[in-house]
Amino acid sequence: MSPEEKKQGQHYFSLQPSEKAVFRSAAEIFAAYVCSGKVSEDNRNEYYKMAIRDAIRIGQVVEKSIQSDEELAV
Repeated sequence: MSPEEKKQGQHYFSLQPSEKAVFRSAAEIFAAYVCSGKVSEDNRNEYYKMAIRDAIRIGQVVEKSIQSDEELAV
């Protein structure tokens, strides 16, 4: 554990399934921003927020575009 992690302490959180999906997608989107060289210490929080917004938008488009088996069952 780094000195920074010790200073911040350990944090635990519990996410619902839909929140986990957004979290995973946002993490992948954020990683792409990092790999593209766009993220710095100064703008990291902005890119976190942008990745989350993008993940939510993608989820909304998917939801509108695809009917799941459960939605088709009557």
